[in-house]
Amino acid sequence: MLLELSNVYVYYDKALAVNGVSIQVDEGELVAILGANGAGKTSLLRAISGLKEVREGEILFRGMRIDKVKAAQIARMGIAHCPQDRHLFPYMTVQENLLLGAYHLTSRSETEESLDHVYGMFPVLKQRSRQFAGTLSGGEQQMAAIGRTLMSRPKLLLLDEPSLGLSPILVDEISGLIRNEIRSTGIAMILVEQNASVGLDVATRVYLMALGEVVRQGQPSDVMEDRAVLEAYLGGT
Repeated sequence: MLLELSNVYVYYDKALAVNGVSIQVDEGELVAILGANGAGKTSLLRAISGLKEVREGEILFRGMRIDKVKAAQIARMGIAHCPQDRHLFPYMTVQENLLLGAYHLTSRSETEESLDHVYGMFPVLKQRSRQFAGTLSGGEQQMAAIGRTLMSRPKLLLLDEPSLGLSPILVDEISGLIRNEIRSTGIAMILVEQNASVGLDVATRVYLMALGEVVRQGQPSDVMEDRAVLEAYLGGT
């Protein structure tokens, strides 16, 4: 088991955001966490990456407990978090933004190999490498944000709402990159999405969250066939 969360609780002051959630991710698996805005999905990712305190429960990564470990150390252990608002530095070039993701790699050759790998996965970023990140299109910025996380050579990639704010055409392009390019590397992923069609299209397994709790889990086909679940939690997608 690569990642295991057991009965995890996360609060914002006294407000409960994640209510006793337990999930598992195997090596090489793509797990989608779906649900409406406010379901607790982003809070759960922030807890995994050490950006939010876990009040109760525990998180194990490769058998080691990490819920009391600082975020920087969790990143060094192999968990990379791509946030929903991308957090690119707009007045730095695309390549400079990418290189920030390789800050803990120990040699120049490793960094160069990672950069070549990311440019091979996202050729448009190589074409835009000397361009300021703030001048990229929305889809290109999302590719740069994902590419920056991949620079660290993670074992687990946390993707928070990669389709947010993109046109339908770009959503399809990002979904294809996740399904065909990133998954082929063998990196395990947790994909958080409000856009259920994206998660159901690329995932090997799905958790459905509502009001901070997991209300359903299973194969994407199981969720898609359950009309009551689709209507109640995913707006009939």
